[in-house]
Amino acid sequence: MWDLALIFLAAACVFSLGVTLWVICSHFFTVHIPAAVGHPVKLRVLHCIFQLLLTWGMIFEKLRICSVPQFFCFMQDLPPLKYDPDVVVTDFRFGTIPVKLYQPKASTCTLKPGIVYYHGGGGVMGSLKTHHGICSRLCKESDSVVLAVGYRKLPKHKFPVPVRDCLVATIHFLKSLDAYGVDPARVVVCGDSFGGAIAAVVCQQLVDRPDLPRIRAQILIYAVLQVLDLQTPSFQQRKNIPLLTWSFICYCFFQNLDFSSSWQEVIMKGAHLPAEVWEKYRKWLGPENIPERFKKRGYRLKPHEPMNEAAYLEVSVVLDVMCSPLIAEDDIVSQLPETCIVSCEYDALLDNSLLYKKRLEDLGVPVTWHHMEDGFHGVLSTIDMSFLHFPCSMRILSALVQFVKGL
Repeated sequence: MWDLALIFLAAACVFSLGVTLWVICSHFFTVHIPAAVGHPVKLRVLHCIFQLLLTWGMIFEKLRICSVPQFFCFMQDLPPLKYDPDVVVTDFRFGTIPVKLYQPKASTCTLKPGIVYYHGGGGVMGSLKTHHGICSRLCKESDSVVLAVGYRKLPKHKFPVPVRDCLVATIHFLKSLDAYGVDPARVVVCGDSFGGAIAAVVCQQLVDRPDLPRIRAQILIYAVLQVLDLQTPSFQQRKNIPLLTWSFICYCFFQNLDFSSSWQEVIMKGAHLPAEVWEKYRKWLGPENIPERFKKRGYRLKPHEPMNEAAYLEVSVVLDVMCSPLIAEDDIVSQLPETCIVSCEYDALLDNSLLYKKRLEDLGVPVTWHHMEDGFHGVLSTIDMSFLHFPCSMRILSALVQFVKGL
């Protein structure tokens, strides 16, 4: 009996070692770490850890033990939360939607700005716990009341459930600002990555709601703002830079929108949409809208191939503005509030920020833009990662704080 147990344990150890070695080797063969990125060795270590978790998640999913998102959720929520003595944190629910409320401890009669924060993670990872440190710091340093929304996500809940949860939670918050000491003239929606997309959609959805306090500003941190065109310059030039590599983009994309992965090549070639659609949105998505300095790393304009009718019928949801807020009509975008956009140089989604920035500015919406020359997608989430912390994360937080204080 003991012999069998030892054999099993040895086999498990060998298998685990093999998985780890495979992840490390594949990292060096498939991933590009630019010399100019801040702390490249740290980024390699961080990506190997991320890829190891993703690989184990896929192994457990194949064995039907748990799904990839469930494994990520379990692992990322293991570390205990660190509480700041100057911030009061309250957990409760708006209906069935879990939220965390962060309030400065120092009592005052003055109404404070309110920030509704939607966490990133592509619907695969990210939670109220992973973004606790970000929200706590944002609350303390900007002297604001922060509401973090714990929307439902994969594997059980796909688009548009996360957006709907966040919209409902935001409306609840806007209707009860007095209870939290929030100034109704200074409510901000904010999100990073997937959460940035949600912030943009929520802001657009609330434009025509005279019964609610008007959103004062939106903060979009390396947000996902369109999923029509996956061959923009930044997708082409930065698809192998962690943490958001092409393979993970595709995984999140197909899982959230419930597409078959067999359409990946068709979508890459632009054959999933008809020519008239590409022509209609070229004025907003065309590479001519992107400054030349962001197209110097080997970008090549690729014409879209003839439409695949079957693909179009299955994936046309990408034209929904709740999925691609960048293509909302002018009469909506022109009414949006002051916007703060944070982009990172080494991010496959960089063009999303640049294109939305131009759309907003062209329609007269004030935009504050912060571009992190040494940043990469997901860098803000390293703010509490001890030795894996990147200084760029603190610069992003500082930019957010200054923006909120200036409202």
